[in-house]
Amino acid sequence: MRIRKGDTVQVIAGNDKGKQGKVLKVFPDKGRIIVEKVNLIKRHTKASRDVPQGGIIEKEGPIHASNVMLVCPTTGRPTRIGKEILSDGSRARVSKKSGEMLND
Repeated sequence: MRIRKGDTVQVIAGNDKGKQGKVLKVFPDKGRIIVEKVNLIKRHTKASRDVPQGGIIEKEGPIHASNVMLVCPTTGRPTRIGKEILSDGSRARVSKKSGEMLND
């Protein structure tokens, strides 16, 4: 999976199309991710020690990784991701739009 926790992504399909947010959690086995303030779902929660108030809580639901694109840090626009092998043999993610290396 090319998207990692902490990346800024933009939703390109679905009800939240156009929204940008930070990736909070990645589920590589299911191909899904949780993005901050995207795909909000309402959860009816019983009062407990963790949630003393209870009631209706809004939280982010997972969306498929194919419905988001990574936002290039230099241009601020959605971009595809490429892989490049560095001189020391390690791999790095590269923005296809600007050619810049992405922070890993």
